[in-house]
Amino acid sequence: MKIRKFCLGPYQTNGYLLSEGSKAVFIDPGDDSSAVLDVLKKENLTLTHILVTHIHIDHFYGAAKLARLTGAEILASADDAFLVDMEILGCGDSGYPDLQEDFRYTPIAEGMHEFLGKKCKVVPTPGHTPGGLTFHFTGEGVAFVGDLIFARSIGRTDFTGGNIKALMRSVENEIFTMPGKTVLYPGHGPSTTAGDEKIHNPFF
Repeated sequence: MKIRKFCLGPYQTNGYLLSEGSKAVFIDPGDDSSAVLDVLKKENLTLTHILVTHIHIDHFYGAAKLARLTGAEILASADDAFLVDMEILGCGDSGYPDLQEDFRYTPIAEGMHEFLGKKCKVVPTPGHTPGGLTFHFTGEGVAFVGDLIFARSIGRTDFTGGNIKALMRSVENEIFTMPGKTVLYPGHGPSTTAGDEKIHNPFF
């Protein structure tokens, strides 16, 4: 599985294009995805799904447009649905133009799914938001963790729905129990590994 990172939007949010053969999925389109569309066209890739780790504007702002242009289905947690209108109304305060697209998504259930012919465990990891999700491609040894945990840091919990105790439990119970070599791809900053953060993350 090929993984490519795109830094999008005012907060330089990490979006990830995953591809295998002629299929692709995109995780967290935080802004205009023209560069992503260019890759899809150049490599003749079909985007099947858009996965959103959590409902903050810098992680879903470009999702509706990307879905309209590609036909991909947007998937996110139902537990973050209450944040959609609040985040869209706050676009200006976050440095984004008003969202012109009608953002709708399909709730995804926790547990095993398949994307790109690969097994993906959808893990609820609340704390940064109530509906935060981690997409763990178990066979590939990679996990996309959104803003739950970063290299040597953790996500903020002072936004609506944030909960520091829930975040700490999510990391300890779901991330630190992954094989140590599992590569963590966060919503901001560089990648890291579950084992490295378990040992060196100063918050634990």
